[in-house]
Amino acid sequence: MKYSKGILLAAALIAIAATAGGQVISADVSRTDLQRHDLSIPGRETIQARIDIAPGATAPWHRHPGEEVIYLLEGALEYQLEGQKPVTLKPGDVLFVPDGVAHTARNTGSTNGAELATYIVEKGKPLLVLAPEIGKR
Repeated sequence: MKYSKGILLAAALIAIAATAGGQVISADVSRTDLQRHDLSIPGRETIQARIDIAPGATAPWHRHPGEEVIYLLEGALEYQLEGQKPVTLKPGDVLFVPDGVAHTARNTGSTNGAELATYIVEKGKPLLVLAPEIGKR
């Protein structure tokens, strides 16, 4: 049976979202979980991870069950939040992604792009939920 690259990527992302450890999302995008802790707010936790995106690669449109705070570590990454114009971050720049807002990231540079992502999310929910319908608009 023949599968498209998009279907295989979607399946990989769904499998990764269900796991606690960092994993390769695709050949060009990976997440390394650094720490996970319960918060003093019942039902919430924080997860901190390093996201690496290879040159020219794009992380697909997705959402998180809470907020994401991004700090760019290296390279140049272009982020687009649903309904907003794209913004390009360089090392030291930050970005806030509100709860449930669909977004994507693309490496616009010629070197690895990496971010430190801090998620403040609902405990027990998948960290990442694909939003392919946004990319089709």
